Amino acid sequence: MDVFASVKAFVAVAGEGGFAKAARKAGAATSSVTRRVDALEEHLGTILLNRSTRSVTLTPAGEAYYVQAARILSDLEEANRSVSELSGPPRGLLRVSLPVAFARLHVAPIVSEFLKLCPGIELELLMTDSVVNLVEERIDLAIRIGSLESSSLVARKLAPHRRVVCASPDYLETHGEPRVPADLAKHNCLTFSYSTGDRTWRFGRAGQDEQVRIGGNLCANHSETLREAALAGLGLLLMPTWLIGADLAQGRLKPVLADWQANVGRNASRAQQEGGVYAVYLPDRRVSAKVHAFTEFLSRKFGSPPYWELR
Repeated sequence: MDVFASVKAFVAVAGEGGFAKAARKAGAATSSVTRRVDALEEHLGTILLNRSTRSVTLTPAGEAYYVQAARILSDLEEANRSVSELSGPPRGLLRVSLPVAFARLHVAPIVSEFLKLCPGIELELLMTDSVVNLVEERIDLAIRIGSLESSSLVARKLAPHRRVVCASPDYLETHGEPRVPADLAKHNCLTFSYSTGDRTWRFGRAGQDEQVRIGGNLCANHSETLREAALAGLGLLLMPTWLIGADLAQGRLKPVLADWQANVGRNASRAQQEGGVYAVYLPDRRVSAKVHAFTEFLSRKFGSPPYWELR
């Protein structure tokens, strides 16, 4: 019996929830996968899988064995990848998680250029605004924006993250321009819907700490929808310059409260005040040539300061 092949087949069946699904994914015959799992069970002297006409589930012994077997296969794959990347150009599958709007505006337009520079890389972009678990989702690199929580992840700052309050010239001509943060309470503010339901905008300036409870007639969990509403003159917007930089430069939106730093307070740490666009990855990806290649490419293309601040 080929123990490695049998263990690999078992992990695949358990992960896919069935013999046929595992076989299709591996490009093998279902009968072949079944024989390998049967041989493993006979070798171990225990039943790992409960089989029925409708489903395949793990037995208690199978659950215990699956956890360790899956980890061993993952460690072996990582060891193979690390060794193969020590020499030669970057190559292999690179799985990247990144926020939807940022990906559309600043990554998608340059993907083809990166792949031409690194033809050995197969790039898989997972666009989501959720914070994914890099281990569970087998992510090589994630782009995260804002202030980072303390963690064991390695973080490289690719660009600053600066937010500004702004509105269309038409809105400001009609409703006036706020001069201090407290004035925002009198305005229609377009808000991003956080899971906490918080509608407080915070500001800091030379030791001052201001926070304003704002309100308005539009709340959305999609930043580009809020941007369109602001361009249409609906109200004031608090958004990062990577999203509205071109609008500011071309006068479609006008910044207000420019002498206040938005969304921070006096008690915020330096890291929270600065924020950033970060590339984060697991410590074992430090030597990954493909991770290094992608982060270097993004850093170079964004520039310092980033191009969206210079338009």
